Parts: sequence; C-alpha cells; structure tokens
Amino acid sequence: MTVSRTICLGFLALIVVGTLLLLLPFSTTSGQWNDPLVALFTATSAVCVTGHIVVDTGTYFSRWGQGIILALIQVGGLGYMMSTTFLLLLLGRKFGLRDKIALQQSLDRRKMQGSARLVQSIISTIILFELTGLFAMLWVFVPNYGWSQGLWLSLFHSVSAWNNAGFSLFSDSLTGYQSSWLMHLVVPALVIFGGIGYETLFEAYLWGRDRISGKAERMIFSLNFRVVISTTVVLLSMGTVAFFLTEIRNPATLGSLNLKQQVLAAWFQSMTARTAGFNSIDVGKMSTAGLFMTIALMFVGASPGGTGGGVKTTTLRILAGATRAILQGREDVCMYEREIPISMILKAIGVFLGSITAVVIITTLIAFTDPEIGFIQILFEVVSAFATVGLSTGITTSLSATAKLLLVLTMYMGRVGILLLMTVILGDPKPRKVHYPEESLLVG
Repeated sequence: MTVSRTICLGFLALIVVGTLLLLLPFSTTSGQWNDPLVALFTATSAVCVTGHIVVDTGTYFSRWGQGIILALIQVGGLGYMMSTTFLLLLLGRKFGLRDKIALQQSLDRRKMQGSARLVQSIISTIILFELTGLFAMLWVFVPNYGWSQGLWLSLFHSVSAWNNAGFSLFSDSLTGYQSSWLMHLVVPALVIFGGIGYETLFEAYLWGRDRISGKAERMIFSLNFRVVISTTVVLLSMGTVAFFLTEIRNPATLGSLNLKQQVLAAWFQSMTARTAGFNSIDVGKMSTAGLFMTIALMFVGASPGGTGGGVKTTTLRILAGATRAILQGREDVCMYEREIPISMILKAIGVFLGSITAVVIITTLIAFTDPEIGFIQILFEVVSAFATVGLSTGITTSLSATAKLLLVLTMYMGRVGILLLMTVILGDPKPRKVHYPEESLLVG
C-alpha cells in the first residue's frame, strides 16, 4: 500500500460513502430511494469538487441530501490526506513519516517540515474565508428568502465557491444575480483565493503582516508565488476581454445586457472557467468561439495546492518557458532569474500529455456511445469534468448511462491527478542503475 494508492483509495472510499448516503430515502425530497446512478454521479462530483449534476440539486435533494453534498464538497476540497491528518490532530494522535509524505504529495509541497502546523493554518484559513463569504452573502439572500433559508443558501454557496465546486441550489446557478456587484465580488474572491494554493496565500499573509508592522527587511517572494500570481492575473484579464469580445453580439448571452452587466458577466465567466463551475449566463447558448475559449481556460485550471483542478498555471508557465528557451537558442528554462530543474520540466510535460491523452480517449468513447451529440458539446463536457469545473452546455442529463459513468471516471482522474493515478497503476518509479549514451533525432 503505497502513498499514491492510499490517496486514490481514500477518494474512492469517500465516493462510496457519499453514494450510499445519497441513496437513502431521506436524502431526496420525494422520500424515495435514490437512483444509484444519480447518487454515484452526484457523490463523485461533490467529492471531486466538480459541480456536474444530472438532477437539480435545490429541488431533487432534501435539506439532508444537500447537507451530505456540502460535507462531501468540504472533505473533497480538503483532500483525503488533509482530512485524515486533521482528524488525527483532533484526536490528539501524532502522525509519522508516512503521513507526512502523503500530505506532502497531496499538497504538492517541496518539504515535509511543519506538517501539523500547516494543517492547522489551512483549516483556520478555510474557516476564515468561508465565514467571510457566508456573512457577505447574507446581504444578498436574506432580504429575498428570510433568515433561515438565506443562511443556508449563504453557507452552501460560500463553501461551494471556496472549494471551487460550482454546486448551486438554484436551477440556473447564479444567472439570477447578473447585476449584483456583491455576488460578482464575493464569489470570485472565494474561488480565486481557494484556487491559488495555500502556500501562495500564506506568503501573501506574511508579506502583508510585515508591511503593516513596518518590518524593515524586504520579503523575497518564492518563484511559485510569482508564477502563480502573475499567471492568474493574466488569465483572468485576458479571459474577461476575450469573453466580452466573443459574446457581446450574442443576444442569448451578453448581447441583451447593458454595459455594466456585460462587463460583470464577462468577468464572472472568465473567473468561473478556472474550475469554479458557477455561471451567470446560459453556457449552452454561447458562441463556438466562447465555448472554445472556455475549454482552454478550463484545461489550464487553477494553481497547485488549491481546491481547483486542471493542468495548473505552473504547468502552463513551465511549458511556455521551455518554448521560449528553444526559440532563444538556450538549453535552460529560466523564470524570474531562477532556473527550472529538469525534473519539473519533465513533470509538466507528463501532466500535459497525460491530460491531453485522457481527454482525447474519453471524448472519443462518449462520441461513440452518444453519436447524436455534437463534438464541441462532448469535448466541453469532458474537459469540464477532467478539470473539475462543472460547467455544462446542458447535455449532462441527456447522456447515456455509459457516458455518465465515463464522466464519473473522468472526474475521479482529474481530482486525484493523472500522474498519481498512473503511479498507482504502474507502481512507484525506481531509480535506474544504467545510463545510456545520448543521441539526437529530428524534432519538429
């Protein structure tokens, strides 16, 4: 039982438990036993913080069922190893080297020191942000739904946004709040901060603390912080402009809105494509250019160590840096006056190619099982599932049972990570004792 197998089996166990709970009659508003496929699909989507749905969460599931989904989202966003480590700390038990290694791999950390303190800091950060989101959303929901329902709506959407899950209790997601400045600030803030990674958040906190306290020493940001922040800002900005330009003449999305609502909707769509899954416009009515732009942003996803999916912003920057190095005739990849290790470059290539391969295979299989659905819709659905986004053009409910099971597998692969899953299948890599002579070949 290797560390990678422990993580993968842990997520499977969470999905099984969630499926069994959602099968029970008290989880549905009808009081009847749930459809096994609906229970499995919903539990997988919640644990993998995807947001794909085959039924309306707000009307199909009872308050108990919604609570189970919310718990699965929270545990899935934390990750299996983080949740079990936190449980050990609550029970007052110490965790050994194996637990530290598993936690290091699950969070993609560079070191193992301070694992217990890190878990405590992460839990505190989660509570702080989710409570802040809850209190902010009360101003939106309570006037329309009263304190009881408004409090539940605020809690559900705050947790869902922080974990980049995209689950909503409204049948049209957040389309009804296109003109709400507060919702277009609170939800994106939760999604972005939840997706940029805990180490990046902690560095920003330390920098702010030093500035406020007037500390004379200048803090040097890590390469990870610089790459994550700069790439996130660029992708959000370019995405907003791209969606505004591609959809402004589409009356079914932005064309019928005023300028304020158009800017808000374009910003929201750019943000939500980064693995959030909420939507303030009808995704199924977007233009082909808008859908393809969303696919590209979904595939990139969030950042390492966060609650989002995708190939991650750092992978994109490493591959872009490698391409630039080749064009400049260099044999090393440098960013911000730092050289990237060859192991990181190989890992980025492996993540990218493995993800592309998985998306191509699943898309081909669903196109074979459901030939009546258009290619762009199938590709959109598969990338959304693999990147744990949850956006859909509206075809999820009409897919065949086989296609839905393929999406379940896709969401699972996207959550645990393609390289981690391949390690489980092929076994942990072993160091080579033989090194072969180099020889070049033609490329490109």
